[in-house]
Amino acid sequence: MAIKYKRILLKLSGESLMGEKSFGISPDKLNHYATEIKKIVDLGVEVAIVIGGGNIFRGLQAADSGIERVQGDYMGMLSTVINGIALASILETHSVYARLVSAIEMKEVAEPYIRRRAIRHLEKGRVVIFSGGTGSPYFTTDSAAALRASEIDANVILKGTRVDGIYTADPEKDKTATKYDSISFAEVISKGLGVMDMTAFTMCHENNIPIVVFDINEDNNLLRVTEGESLGTLVS
Repeated sequence: MAIKYKRILLKLSGESLMGEKSFGISPDKLNHYATEIKKIVDLGVEVAIVIGGGNIFRGLQAADSGIERVQGDYMGMLSTVINGIALASILETHSVYARLVSAIEMKEVAEPYIRRRAIRHLEKGRVVIFSGGTGSPYFTTDSAAALRASEIDANVILKGTRVDGIYTADPEKDKTATKYDSISFAEVISKGLGVMDMTAFTMCHENNIPIVVFDINEDNNLLRVTEGESLGTLVS
């Protein structure tokens, strides 16, 4: 089978790990993602992953609890490391070699981020999970995904979500919303569509990294997108 994207960066939200739970990690979801990732690794696709932490803690929630924003952001970054440990562990039970890399040094559980080492892991067929965000407060995991995708020369960012693409409005709230099959970076900006935060989006635009937003919860969707099938919405 022909592969359209040889090196991908898969962006998963922390919420995507919750499944039917209101917080935490669903074993069923973890196993689903590991199964889907293994399908493309077995075809020789080089896979990097940036995972969020919203299932455990969101930096922006901190303001409500009186925690200073910067401290809250660091708590959010540590949440992504917890998710990364879980994902790396479950991948290895599916016979997929994984390396957890953290932007915040914690050598007992993760490698420090060294660009050339991360690329070497990808070339050797290992899945690289980037955790700890960018290592700096005020940046989201979307920004971390755009930054790491740029650094490793990824062909595409695949943003796995609960919906099957980008719509004119939130399809879960507005039944008249219609889906875009493809859209330009300029259109997303002019229409104010919330694909990613603006920092991340601008970085993808400047570095010509296309983004595919798709429903990752459907079996084989990750495989189909990697093979170039027009699933979800392509932003280019």
